[in-house]
Amino acid sequence: MHIPVLLHAAVDALALKPDGVYVDATFGRGGHSRLILSRLGERGRLIALDRDPAAVLSGEAIADKRFCMRHSGFSRMREILQIMGISQIDGVLLDLGVSSPQLEEIARGFSFRSAGPLDMRMDTSGGQTAAEWLATVAEDQLEWVIKEYGEERFARQIARAVIAARAQQPIVTTLQLAEIVAAVVRTRQREKKRHPATRTFQAIRIYLNQELEELALVLPQCVDLLRPGGRLVVISFHSLEDRMVKQFIRAAASTDDLPRGVPIREKELQRFSKQTLRLVGRAIRSDELEVSENVRSRSAVMRVAERIQLNNG
Repeated sequence: MHIPVLLHAAVDALALKPDGVYVDATFGRGGHSRLILSRLGERGRLIALDRDPAAVLSGEAIADKRFCMRHSGFSRMREILQIMGISQIDGVLLDLGVSSPQLEEIARGFSFRSAGPLDMRMDTSGGQTAAEWLATVAEDQLEWVIKEYGEERFARQIARAVIAARAQQPIVTTLQLAEIVAAVVRTRQREKKRHPATRTFQAIRIYLNQELEELALVLPQCVDLLRPGGRLVVISFHSLEDRMVKQFIRAAASTDDLPRGVPIREKELQRFSKQTLRLVGRAIRSDELEVSENVRSRSAVMRVAERIQLNNG
């Protein structure tokens, strides 16, 4: 069973209008979408996106004339809405990372808890699997991916061990990779509860699915599409994602010139006036009760921003 993270907090943060148009850009199994629909009036609309075919099937089962499901990564949000004749929206929700069903389904290859095929694709309709990538990746590139996206201090040792292991036999299952990594990672005492392969699996998943690139592409689109007063709500589970969201909102909420090095395409941001968003409250985390009921929520960070009138001065 999929338990949506920060369910009520996220939907409350959208400040829903009964007749508004909203986008759930990461449908998952529809927990947030169903709550949004329950609060919309007859003239409200909700468009949901997801690149996971299993999530799309779940969404297509919702029989509601106000609801529309599309199979797509959220980086194509503007394009999809334009095709539908929608130029502005009243709110967008991004619930990043993987969903509980993706983690729990052995065949998806996201988890090292059971032996399964080393897949890790969010969109199983195409693209390269983790096993296919590991079969050909160069050692230096593998090290970079594990260090950059997993923030793993043993990246070099892991990359060396993986390349040595694949010379003996193909690495095609999750347990194979997990055992290779565990053999070289020296876990600190305070990290004993975390499996040694956690960061490596996370890094490969983020890289293969281009998760940070997708996020960098969609954030400027959200600002462009939101009406004044519309809300952007983002739930992150990884420090790299949250850092990108935090810096983007700060830059868009600033009246100063854009800082150099913002991890978003600066040409995209330059299309807007200096100040296009305002921060809404502080970052929100799950409380103890939610964490006790859903351990996945312990790393969640939610940030909220509101679109303001363009400043053409």
